[in-house]
Amino acid sequence: MVDPIIIDGSKGEGGGQVVRSSLALSMVTGRPVTIDRVRAGRAKPGLKRQHLTALRAAQEICQATVTGDTIGSSSFTFHPGEVVPGNYHFAIGTAGSATLVLQAILPPLLIAKRPSRLILEGGTHNPWAPPFDFLQRSYLALVNRMGPRVSATLERAGFYPAGGGRFIVEIEPAKRTESLTHSPDAPGDLGLSSFHMLERGEIRSRIGRVLLCNLPDHIADRELEELARLAQWEPDCLFRERTKAHGPGNAVVIEVAGEHVTEVFIGIGEQGTKAEVVAQRAFEEMRDYLVADVPIGPHLADQLLLPMALSAWQTDTPDHRRQGSFRTMRLTEHSKTHIAVLQAFLNTSIVIEEEERGESFIVKIQGEAAASN
Repeated sequence: MVDPIIIDGSKGEGGGQVVRSSLALSMVTGRPVTIDRVRAGRAKPGLKRQHLTALRAAQEICQATVTGDTIGSSSFTFHPGEVVPGNYHFAIGTAGSATLVLQAILPPLLIAKRPSRLILEGGTHNPWAPPFDFLQRSYLALVNRMGPRVSATLERAGFYPAGGGRFIVEIEPAKRTESLTHSPDAPGDLGLSSFHMLERGEIRSRIGRVLLCNLPDHIADRELEELARLAQWEPDCLFRERTKAHGPGNAVVIEVAGEHVTEVFIGIGEQGTKAEVVAQRAFEEMRDYLVADVPIGPHLADQLLLPMALSAWQTDTPDHRRQGSFRTMRLTEHSKTHIAVLQAFLNTSIVIEEEERGESFIVKIQGEAAASN
């Protein structure tokens, strides 16, 4: 039996990303994993409902053997079996982020033998989690450039504290020339092509939307007015959208479509936070991104690391398919922790190069053969 990879969940950022990425990489590589001190960097450490849902979803998809799968658990083990694509339905039961659950189970399904269809229920617009709009318009658009075909459809939004959001993800895996071998040393062709994203290109559109459910119209009016004041945008760039949800909710969503990439920035309405402040938060994220003059923002950079590392890890493919890079802003602690987890599982080179002004960075991800050339 292969010895498990031991991950200290307290290292670096010390949050749930360690759990999700470790589960995904364990399923892809076939390597068992033990995570100790789960989420030790958080005020309430251990597995919360959304992390436990991700763990059990991963267990179902690959018929894994699991220990420590209880709420509050500070340690668990995960011994994966073969990934079985198909139709799955996972519900968190709280407002915990369903998009974060997807992080754990999407990577192995991108390189599976057959298509899959997922129904996910929980939060879709949460603070400190990728909102559905980002997932659909920004992240999946770049994943699809790598070979798979993934679409996401929102049926119902989920805001804190009611939750109850629901979306559907259809996954057509990348085309591979041979089956995944579950060997960390020779995974074969996963069908993933990497890419280089060093320039954003011309900005083709800017759109601001306010999502509102079961709340007064004046909230959206104030947010749109503040966004118009800050961004100096014309009214035809700003929209109000009434959305379905189980409880009240509000979000300001800004979409910046460049020639090569679309970025999404969001402010989540919370009780006690002024509407103007919600709009300001989304605007400030967009402003910082535009000033940095990079194609990839910090949240998208974090999300791209795993699929691009898988492309670099695959073997029996041309070197150009195993090399990828992107320009981004200063990497967050979240991303640095993510890189450490990736390198614990995959034999890849991830190099971060600071550019001359120190305000932008190039992340280079290469397979072993390409890195040695």
